[in-house]
Amino acid sequence: MAGKTFYIETFGCQMNVHDSEKVIGTLLAGGYSQVETPANAALVLYNTCSIRDKAEQKVFTRLQNFKREAGKGKIFGVLGCVAQQEGEKIFERAPHVSLVAGSASYPRLGEMLAQLEAGNRHVTGLSLDTEETFDTPFASRDNPHRAYITIIEGCDKSCAYCVVPFTRGPERSRTSESVMAEARTLADRGYTEIQLLGQNVNSYRDPSPAGWDFAALLSAVGNVPGIRRVRYTTSHPRDFVRGIVDAMDANPVLCDHVHLPVQSGSSKVLASMDRLYTRDEYMRRIEWLRTARRDYAITTDIIVGFPGETEADFQMTLDLLDEVQYDSLFSFKYSPRPNTAALSMQYAVPEEEKQRRLVILQEKQRAIQIRRNAELIGSVQEVLVEGRHQALGQWIGRTSTNRTLNFTHPRANGTDLVGTYLPVRVTRSGPNSLVGEAVQ
Repeated sequence: MAGKTFYIETFGCQMNVHDSEKVIGTLLAGGYSQVETPANAALVLYNTCSIRDKAEQKVFTRLQNFKREAGKGKIFGVLGCVAQQEGEKIFERAPHVSLVAGSASYPRLGEMLAQLEAGNRHVTGLSLDTEETFDTPFASRDNPHRAYITIIEGCDKSCAYCVVPFTRGPERSRTSESVMAEARTLADRGYTEIQLLGQNVNSYRDPSPAGWDFAALLSAVGNVPGIRRVRYTTSHPRDFVRGIVDAMDANPVLCDHVHLPVQSGSSKVLASMDRLYTRDEYMRRIEWLRTARRDYAITTDIIVGFPGETEADFQMTLDLLDEVQYDSLFSFKYSPRPNTAALSMQYAVPEEEKQRRLVILQEKQRAIQIRRNAELIGSVQEVLVEGRHQALGQWIGRTSTNRTLNFTHPRANGTDLVGTYLPVRVTRSGPNSLVGEAVQ
């Protein structure tokens, strides 16, 4: 391929972001160079998400915009969940695409690139029959201070609305030895924050004789010299055991934040979703966190308008917000997805009703966040400095509870503070962020 340049755009979750880091690293190691725009690239890749229809449509819009470029020697590839979901139908829908590959095939990325370079018109990587996880020494990290480590891929759950088991394959955990080796290497290279990733990160089961569960792995990563913070996402409530809270309580390196998706406050809806827990079982886990030694921020995901969700069911979700007092949440309207059990369910909620419920939910949560954040005024929070907002004259930091805290530092005098940890006193708050002053 003349001028081995590539462009990649990523849609979706942190796992997709980290997958792209590994794809980029593999391409760079193979002699490619990355460019900032698709117009300047010989190889254009879209790493896709199919959790909701809107994300999927964005990809095909991008492909349509560059349809005329295909005849100019440019090669297009679709990676990730939409690739796995749609398979070879993508070639029919977008004939200028040459590569369609799901995440389970990424260990064969070098081989697939060689086929493209040899002039193959259509190359696929769609098999889910693998025990491999996508480990590579070539990851190109976007952030010099915070790094992702995938510890488990795929999903063995069968939530009625979710395409992940179909697009990501069955659960495959890395050995604890390989995870720890990567964590130590990152620490040696100066990374101070690690985020452990998995579709269900706390479903981790060490396949080696050591036999660690997630709590044991979390504790061990938190004890790696040089690591200041450890986060993890996303947890499944069914596998969120008391031992995880005990591990977090024992080591302040493990951040004061738990993301625990509930999806609905109604046990009836949770059963229809096949979420494998009831509202009471979920609240038992919340109680573990609320009675722990530290004050944990709790965030969640909620779907409104799942088939069969009544007004009473929705009210139970609103009541759950009052009961838990989430620090933030991601909320979505139910979106029908291919190959899911919910597709054949009766009593679909009309689109306008889903929208009405979403607005009510978001307004209630906004009020909760205003109150929760206001409670922090006057407190001192340690932040990892992530950037600088020049126009406002503020630094951008993130707290252990995963809140954004924008702050001034009168004695910085042009010093680059990015990557440092600083104490900051909170002086103001809003629904989505905090404002403060560095403590001298």
